[in-house]
Amino acid sequence: VVAMIPGTDRKYEVIIYSGHWDHFGVGKAIDGDSIYNGAVDNASGTAGLLAIAEAFKKDNPTKRSIAFIAVTAEEQGLLGSAFYAENPIFNPKKTVANINIDALDSPGKMKDLTITGYGQSEMDEYAEEAANKQGRYIIPDPEAEKGYFFRSDHFNFAKIGIPALYASGAYEGFDISIEDIKKYNDNYRMVKYHQPSDEYNPETTELSGIQLDLQLFFNVGLKLANEDYFPKWYDGSEFKAARE
Repeated sequence: VVAMIPGTDRKYEVIIYSGHWDHFGVGKAIDGDSIYNGAVDNASGTAGLLAIAEAFKKDNPTKRSIAFIAVTAEEQGLLGSAFYAENPIFNPKKTVANINIDALDSPGKMKDLTITGYGQSEMDEYAEEAANKQGRYIIPDPEAEKGYFFRSDHFNFAKIGIPALYASGAYEGFDISIEDIKKYNDNYRMVKYHQPSDEYNPETTELSGIQLDLQLFFNVGLKLANEDYFPKWYDGSEFKAARE
């Protein structure tokens, strides 16, 4: 599903926000529940796409165009974003950057912004500027060995040369300790990740951390959409050649 808000001056230069709307649907029953809701992974991301689109549409005309792409079959191997990369709607050379939103979840506002794939491109610098304005700091993914950089849709945008940002608050809270955050994240991976229990409860789901991340993603896109600079891959990145 693709939507675009055309830019006022350089409409053929595009910032892409992406998120995957699929999950597993109906599967093996666990504790009598066979509905795999995917609330965090990735209803949080698709809801984020809609919220950011609404913010741009409401009050923020931009010089460049803003595109929103909800891809499918991410859980089956990034198939939707792979199809887009092979059949791009927007010229990859004119696509400024990708901001990918996948599985936002935290027990409160987070002091960190953990960047998956840190050190690849100048998108790190855009993220750091936006984080600093929120009183936050950026860190590389402390569990890079788990390969998350290769397991979400930004990877296929990167493969065709588009610098991508994939990040979220995940390490330290403003009011919650590093240890408690780790327990929270470990519990999600053990109890909810890719299970029927990943479901939305309006009485217990904490949204303040998600809101803070989405505001950051919006601010990064807003800056990119009103300048004429194209973020670059760093020397040594395997994706630099595709851009050049």
